[in-house]
Amino acid sequence: MEANMANMIEPLDSATLNQLARMTADVVTHRQVSQLLAQCNIPENGGSPKWERLDLAWSQQQAKNGCANAIIQCVQLMIQPVRFVNRQEEFHRSRDLINRILAFAGIAFGDDGAPRRVTVARTLSDAQKRVDSLRSKLEQRLVHPDIMRFCRSELLQENYFHAILEASKSVAQKLRDKSGLTSDGADVVDGTLGGASPLLAINTLQTETEKSEQRGFVNLLKGIFGTFRNVTAHAPKVCWAINELDALDMLSLLSYVHRRLDASAKTR
Repeated sequence: MEANMANMIEPLDSATLNQLARMTADVVTHRQVSQLLAQCNIPENGGSPKWERLDLAWSQQQAKNGCANAIIQCVQLMIQPVRFVNRQEEFHRSRDLINRILAFAGIAFGDDGAPRRVTVARTLSDAQKRVDSLRSKLEQRLVHPDIMRFCRSELLQENYFHAILEASKSVAQKLRDKSGLTSDGADVVDGTLGGASPLLAINTLQTETEKSEQRGFVNLLKGIFGTFRNVTAHAPKVCWAINELDALDMLSLLSYVHRRLDASAKTR
């Protein structure tokens, strides 16, 4: 369990537990249900369909422990990204549906498959209005598809804090994908775009103006990691408040960066 999750997770109500069991049963086989329950030290408690086996086992374990930690751990194992290699859309769909159910418990799973605390949803309509509003405004701005892809669950929860964090991570990942390097943050920026003979170029580098633009782009990316990623990675959410307008502007800037990287070319 991630460090930003409380040590004790409040028990889930029976309706949430039932819906969670029905949802997660779609991504595992009967054999995998047995393996996952055993791995989490959750005894079987009968049932025939997969969802019923999970519901009964989870309910018994939660009553015994007085908390939902074992259930969240089991779900986390079910939706590990590695289990969805070459099935990315299925991962996003399953994870988003699970997050919808757990929104009322104040828990959401990120792109890394790990659980996080989020603001507790109060009503279905309010939660949907907020996510529809942000999605609509991002679409109006023609935000790069990678931005939407990397922060899908965060947008679902209207969690601006983690939306910015996940979107900034996507920039570093694109640099690694295009260059083959394995570094991160300012190091991957310098390794790919920096220096007199950069590995990636956002223009032809033929004139002093173009070289200056390349250097400026390097500084922009370093500033992004310093302003967005490093702060969000180390500061508690409550100490780094972001409103909708801030989130839209930040995500739009990251969208611009993605488009420039898409058009960049290897120099060697």
